[in-house]
Amino acid sequence: MADTTPERVPSADLNRWSEALTAIAQTGLAFTDSRFESERYQEILAISADIRSAVDGRDTDQPVASHYIEGWVRAVNPRVSGYVTPKIAVGAAVTDGDGRLLLIQRADSGFWLYPTGWADVGYSAAEVAVKEVREETGIRCEVERPIAIFDGLRAGFSRVPLYSIVFLCRATGGELSPHPLECLDVGWFERHDLPDPVVNFDLWGEHTFDSIEGKTDQVFYDPPRDGVWLG
Repeated sequence: MADTTPERVPSADLNRWSEALTAIAQTGLAFTDSRFESERYQEILAISADIRSAVDGRDTDQPVASHYIEGWVRAVNPRVSGYVTPKIAVGAAVTDGDGRLLLIQRADSGFWLYPTGWADVGYSAAEVAVKEVREETGIRCEVERPIAIFDGLRAGFSRVPLYSIVFLCRATGGELSPHPLECLDVGWFERHDLPDPVVNFDLWGEHTFDSIEGKTDQVFYDPPRDGVWLG
């Protein structure tokens, strides 16, 4: 007898749908002056809150989702400033000139990753990379070129809509000194001698080391999908 048990929708897909619906509704609320349209956008937020509650494992029959809606509405700004877009993170793949990569052990998760952080207003993306490396590791560096642009939601390493821009950098000085609040440890590592656990290495690792070793000059990016909302 065939198994008729419904297939469970992955949480990553549910989260992506919720974030997209929320962004559409928030942007609509920012630009409309129509009470009728505002009510429709509020209904979309309610649907999105139900989806988010399901992702979080909460009971959608209870009013627990209301705090999502209230927070989303409070975040709405008028007109252009209210157009909802992904956040921007900037990462730095820093090499020491001997083929080694600079990694930090993040204090929030214990995972190892290249230095990365949110983009700051007043800095270019490349300047953020240099600043993050210096603050998190004590190493001074200069930027050589961008090597990757990731869609965080699509890659599955973020529940927040974000684009991550990663630059290849070269160390120019400084001494290893992990940030006391953001890093548990910091170090230089070769391709086949990495610490454990390294987060999402299958996504960025080989491309990053190939870039360091001069095996590729391509910039990784997520190619367009044929039917973005079809799975």
